[in-house]
Amino acid sequence: MALRVLEIIFFLYFASHIPITLFIDLQALLPGQLYPQPLKDLLKWYAEEFKDPMVLDPPAWFKSFILCEAVLQTPFFPIAAYAFLKGGRKWIRTPAIVYSTHVATTLVPILAHVLFYQFPMKPYPGPQTPQERWLLVSIYAPYLLVPVLLLVTMLLSSTYNSISSTKTNTKKKN
Repeated sequence: MALRVLEIIFFLYFASHIPITLFIDLQALLPGQLYPQPLKDLLKWYAEEFKDPMVLDPPAWFKSFILCEAVLQTPFFPIAAYAFLKGGRKWIRTPAIVYSTHVATTLVPILAHVLFYQFPMKPYPGPQTPQERWLLVSIYAPYLLVPVLLLVTMLLSSTYNSISSTKTNTKKKN
C-alpha cells in the first residue's frame, strides 16, 4: 500500500512536470514569439511574486540545466508517468535512478545559489531577506525531495530492486 502511494506521487510529479517544462521552464531557452502572452505573463508574475530572477534572466549555468531538462528529462516524463501510473514496472528502475541522481545534483547548486548569492535589485530583484530566500527554496525543494525519494524507492523497494527480490526468493527457497 505504501509503495502504491509513492507510485501515485511519482506519477503526479512526472505528469505535472510536462506542462511546467514546456510552458514555463523552456521560456528561458526558446524564442519568445513561441509563447502566447498569458504564458509570458504567468512567468513574469511568478518571478516577481517569488523573487526568482533566474527564470527571467537566467545565468549561463542555469540555462545549461534547463537545456538538460529539455533534452534529457522531458522525453522521460511521459514514460515515467506511465510506469508509475501502472505501478510495479521494473524496467523503470535504471532510468529512474539516472533521472533522480541527475536532477538531485542539479538542484544542489540551484538551492545554494538561492540561499547564498547576493542578488542584485535590478533588472529583476532576487530574494534579499531570509524569508524571501526560504520561500524560493520551498518552490525548488520538491524538485530535490521527490527525486531523492524516487532514488531511495528504486534502491530499496523489493518491487523495483531485483537484488532485494532475488535475496528474498533465495531465503524462501532455503
